[in-house]
Amino acid sequence: MAKVCPECDNLLDIDEDEVDAGEILTCDECGMELEIVSVDPIEIAPVEIEGYDDEDLIHEDEDDEDA
Repeated sequence: MAKVCPECDNLLDIDEDEVDAGEILTCDECGMELEIVSVDPIEIAPVEIEGYDDEDLIHEDEDDEDA
């Protein structure tokens, strides 16, 4: 499943069968660290020293669910 890096808009190809919640990914383009917050559906959030809020979560587009 493709997600977009919130920092540089790089497409991140995330295999939902091979990731676990809490896993940290790094964007190949800008180096931003992203945490897998949920795997069903896949949600990612930037890793920050102060943590993150629910507003930072990157949800699947509603259009993807209708397909």
